[in-house]
Amino acid sequence: MKKVGIVLLCLLMPMATAFAEQTKPLSVDVLWQLNRIGSPIISHQGGHIVAPVTKYDVPEDKGSTQLWLFDKEGNSQRPLTAEGMRASEATFSPDGKTLAFISKRDKDEAGQVYLLPMNKPGEAQKLTNVPGGVYGIKWVGKHIYFISNIFPGKNWDEMAKQLKADEESKMSAHQWNALPYSSFDHWLDEERQAHVFRISAQGGDIEAITQPMQIELPRSSQSAASYDIDPSEHWIAFNANGWEAELKTRQVDPKVDIFLGKIGSDKAENITPKNEAPDTNPSFSPDGKTLAFTRQLIHGFYADTANLVLLDLKKRSERTITTDWDRSVSRFIWTPDNKGFYAAIDDAATRRIYHISAKNGKVKPITKATNFGKPSIAKDGTLVAANDSFLYPARIVSINPRNGKTNRLDSFNDDILKDVDLGTYESVTYKGYDDQDIQMWVHYPPGFDSSKKYPLMMLIHGGPHGAISDGFHYRWNAQTFASWGYVTAWPNFHGSNSFGQAFTDSINPDWKNKSLEDVMKATDWFEEKSWIDSDRMVAGGASYGGYLSSIILGQENPFNALLIHAAVYNMYSQMAADFSVHSTRFGNYWDKPEIYKSISPHYGAGNFKTPTLVIHGQLDYRVPVGQGFELFRTLQSRGVESKMIYYPDENHWIMKPNNSIYWYNQVEEWMTRFAEPGGR
Repeated sequence: MKKVGIVLLCLLMPMATAFAEQTKPLSVDVLWQLNRIGSPIISHQGGHIVAPVTKYDVPEDKGSTQLWLFDKEGNSQRPLTAEGMRASEATFSPDGKTLAFISKRDKDEAGQVYLLPMNKPGEAQKLTNVPGGVYGIKWVGKHIYFISNIFPGKNWDEMAKQLKADEESKMSAHQWNALPYSSFDHWLDEERQAHVFRISAQGGDIEAITQPMQIELPRSSQSAASYDIDPSEHWIAFNANGWEAELKTRQVDPKVDIFLGKIGSDKAENITPKNEAPDTNPSFSPDGKTLAFTRQLIHGFYADTANLVLLDLKKRSERTITTDWDRSVSRFIWTPDNKGFYAAIDDAATRRIYHISAKNGKVKPITKATNFGKPSIAKDGTLVAANDSFLYPARIVSINPRNGKTNRLDSFNDDILKDVDLGTYESVTYKGYDDQDIQMWVHYPPGFDSSKKYPLMMLIHGGPHGAISDGFHYRWNAQTFASWGYVTAWPNFHGSNSFGQAFTDSINPDWKNKSLEDVMKATDWFEEKSWIDSDRMVAGGASYGGYLSSIILGQENPFNALLIHAAVYNMYSQMAADFSVHSTRFGNYWDKPEIYKSISPHYGAGNFKTPTLVIHGQLDYRVPVGQGFELFRTLQSRGVESKMIYYPDENHWIMKPNNSIYWYNQVEEWMTRFAEPGGR
């Protein structure tokens, strides 16, 4: 057993004594008791740290998010916003004396900007009253900037009337004349556009920033990462569809470029016109002299390596500084001295904090084990982030940038987890496709005894280009599966990100063979272990993991049962999705039918015989619900023991508390039927 990571909690040590103590497993009920902490921000002066904390009321089937205040020594924490509401996108004023955030309160029809004083008592005061709501806020200089989805040509009063009329209308049809028509779990209104606006922090009239430029933000999705404002408030850099802006017509696939415009002007310049792949995440340096952004080079490949590019705004010269580093740059922030960046980088199945030099692109790892979210930094260099692992949910920590040591700043969830036995886990390496090294996480149940034999639950991750990293997962929690009495595995097969460009891109356009072989060889690896019962093995996955599970379903396999959630089952009907696999880069199925026929799971239907649990949500527009019903009907037509669970109010993921609890319980019941849990 070759170890590639840190073995946590004395892995595989005799646990009989600990197991005998009064502990409970990490059940789904415990998962929904936990407070879920989001990414923290620190004020520029370093005096305040704020993070969103979400908790759920299971009987009421709803959650609420409060903003909490922490100090950088970890000595105190207290709520800033009222319980039972939702607050998001906390943003400090430049002087750190006021906190802006988005909330929906009282008679608000949608989320609005609220301001809360930090240095004196007082209630949050509403700043905006924008029909349709606001999101993506930033506080720069004297203004708060935000995004709103508007009807071009209508003023705010006219827009409010239009929204009310639409809500009261008895007509429910949607109409589109061009793509896109949906994004993930919601339909897009073709008549509306996303634009950046600003308002003085003192209140007053709202000023349109991008609308006079007649260039809208990308239609499918927008956020605070879609634009940035320079510190002097002279310039805006924002993402837009380059083809639409230049050709005044939409294309099937957008060309995401960065535009630079002077605030108050009616013009903006496309500063990345030559690159057809996405240029995203514009970010001005603290001195306003440089614009940083990330660049990919392969159009139609969302997991292409993202490099960090620096644009000298005076000289208009570009430098790509990370071309020699085989990792994607993401979640980055400038250092206050303009000399570099801190970033949370996916690196070999662990999201680590790195420092990147702006001078020469030299990278330095700051943290080692466990996952870290996007960092936030104060002028004095205090660095904070959320940190989680397979064995604990997100915590707020400060990070020593010299040695990576952390200091925890919160105490959430300690009372809930104090008597929970989460089991143990480790990282191993085995030989997969073409005898290449494959990393895999192995999770052991509480009280694991290596002298006994345990059933295996093989988990197949989605994406396919999203590695499973060392973090706490709520929707597919391996420690929860393990708590039922299974050894649980997450192999990071070919196609997984964070192992370099060649490895990530190795499965395109052949989604099937390399990752399939990796999963089957992972199974072989387990079968050779004395503590695995090869007669009690089950497997399953979601999205691409559901795709690969459907491939496994269509061939001889060692699994007693399968779980297939939100699967890409039919590569042809996947054209109904908001994202069509392979078409942009490799051609459509009418041009290259051999590609789709060779990898589509539905062609294996004649061999289906493994009992299968199929799960799908109606609001899943990434993998439309018809995929799940096609698979279930095929299984039933083949006489294969199968069950279909349909959620009319869920999307690609199962998000609501009671639906999630039902999901876990149904999965446990299904797997237990075909592979009895526990050691023998």
